[in-house]
Amino acid sequence: MQSSEISAVLNQQTSQELLARDLTRLAYVAKDGTPCNVPIGFAWNGSEIVMCTAQNAPKIPALRNNPTVALTIDTEEYPPKILLIRGRAELDFVDGIPDEFLQGSSTSVMTPEQRVEWEAEVRSLYHDGMVRIVVTPTWVKLIDFETTLPSAVEDLMRQREERQQG
Repeated sequence: MQSSEISAVLNQQTSQELLARDLTRLAYVAKDGTPCNVPIGFAWNGSEIVMCTAQNAPKIPALRNNPTVALTIDTEEYPPKILLIRGRAELDFVDGIPDEFLQGSSTSVMTPEQRVEWEAEVRSLYHDGMVRIVVTPTWVKLIDFETTLPSAVEDLMRQREERQQG
């Protein structure tokens, strides 16, 4: 996909709403060569998806070995809205807690007191730092079941139309 096509999809209102959520599903090839898919908090900075994890997370050596990833950000209601993103993960080892980690948890339902306790726990647990997993989209698709559909459904609808006309 061309960067202009990617931008056109990501700048749509529905995409922006999905990119404002705080949870994505990160798919990658695990160290043993099998597929792996994990939910993970994220932040969108306008051009990249940024996820943060522990330095000893099993996904780190797997992403070093094969940085190709796929992300899914979706809603639970019907019809679902789904943003599919593919790209390459870049790993950035950082001291302390990245702002994106704290930002990615900002929509969680916490009282101010719970937020203070959570941040203290995070700072104590990750005192040696974290890893930022940064993905620049190289391919995207928005499925909203109103203006866009999965490609297989589009094919079936086209085939049905051809049968009805023929």
